[in-house]
Amino acid sequence: MTLNTLEDVYHDQLQDLWSANSQALDILTELGQAASDKDLSEALIAGSNGINDGIKKIAEICNTHGIDPNGENCKGMEGLFAEAKAHALDAEFGDDSVRDAMIITQYQRMVHYALAGYGCLVAFANRLGHDEDGAILQDCLDKTYSGDRTMTDIATGGVNAKAA
Repeated sequence: MTLNTLEDVYHDQLQDLWSANSQALDILTELGQAASDKDLSEALIAGSNGINDGIKKIAEICNTHGIDPNGENCKGMEGLFAEAKAHALDAEFGDDSVRDAMIITQYQRMVHYALAGYGCLVAFANRLGHDEDGAILQDCLDKTYSGDRTMTDIATGGVNAKAA
């Protein structure tokens, strides 16, 4: 697809973020099952619910623009998925709290990718006059920031201290 306008870029990036979120959702269940810290496990489940909600909202936006949300494969999240699997699930750990610290690290890397994607999409939607899209995407962005802050609180509130 040739990207000739900001609208083209907007559509491309909607598809990219839909793909990224779909891939992230696939590994969150595994990360949640591997976590030993109860708060971390619960936060990962909540994160899964939030990502699933974002996937649905992006799909709805795509449908209003007549595009298939599944039209792109996000290579960036593919790499982050592989990193999370290798470093948080397949690696050997001598202590569960050390694994928990790694799970948070890998989760936050994936979340920061989503934050960048949502931020760009909000800016594009607003510039293009897609006010309803912009509001929906801003809500997704705000919830993603909240999930990131929750992970930081879990890390600094006990997981990192136990891992040290």
